[in-house]
Formats: sequence, C-alpha cells, structure tokens
Amino acid sequence: QVQLVESGGGLVQAGGSLRLSCAASEGTFSSYTIAWFRQTPGKEREFVAAISGSTGATSYADSVKGRCTISRDNAKNTVYLQMNSLKPEDTAVYYCAASRYFLVVTMTRYNYWGQGTQVTVSS
Repeated sequence: QVQLVESGGGLVQAGGSLRLSCAASEGTFSSYTIAWFRQTPGKEREFVAAISGSTGATSYADSVKGRCTISRDNAKNTVYLQMNSLKPEDTAVYYCAASRYFLVVTMTRYNYWGQGTQVTVSS
C-alpha cells in the first residue's frame, strides 16, 4: 500500500509559479511511475505529467508542455511538479498518483492516489 500526500498548492496570480510536492510512504517508491492529474468541478480528472521510476523518463500533457517540469528525488520518496507561467485555466485540484506501469497516462492504471491540493490562479 502506497500512501501519497500532496502539498504546495495555493493561490497565485497569472504568470506566477508554484511547486507541488508528492511525498510517498512506500519504501519501493523508485519502482513506481508517479503522475500528476488535475480536476475541476464537473469535469473528468485529466493527466498533467508523469515520471517513471526506473529511468526518470517523463511525459506531459500538451496543455502544460513547456510550462511544467516533473522531477523526483527517490532518496526522499518525493516527486515534484514545478509549474511556471500559470494561467487561470490551470486552476484545479491537483492529485498525485502511483502506478506499477511504465509512464502510463491513463487514470485507470493508477492504483494509489493522494488527497489532492488546490491550485488557484487568479487573472
């Protein structure tokens, strides 16, 4: 069982930056792909970015490519999402999730989820 805890959300003006963190309890953290998803009321949860455990390979949604960077520190069991040039449409609850599959972007392939952290971007 992997427990994930997100932090780092908050209120920021458009054009600003935030760094989200996802801390995991599992000792074999490095074997999991970790992803960030986001969700707004009335919409489906959507993929944002993912990083593999084995190679550090990354994948990004087109909507955040060039503005966000996902990284991980396996020694700290933590994954980060650096978000720059934030836009009002980035406002959402951001969730991190863990999967045994390599760099998947499909929500159903993720078995473990955090509780989410709110990101609000004001215009």
